[in-house]
Amino acid sequence: MSREINWQKSSFSGEGAQCVEVAEHGGRIQVRESDEPNVVATTSRANLAAFIAGVKAGEFDHFAD
Repeated sequence: MSREINWQKSSFSGEGAQCVEVAEHGGRIQVRESDEPNVVATTSRANLAAFIAGVKAGEFDHFAD
């Protein structure tokens, strides 16, 4: 029996907006875009933590320009 995946999106996304969603499933972190729910990237907690730290440090700001 597989358990249902409970996707979570940021409160910054607003209602109906396309957004990035995150879930934990089988001990791994899964990430997807709400407008393409069948495309899922899977990573570890450690890798996600490193990515979030990089985002907070501004390492990826040039992608948002």
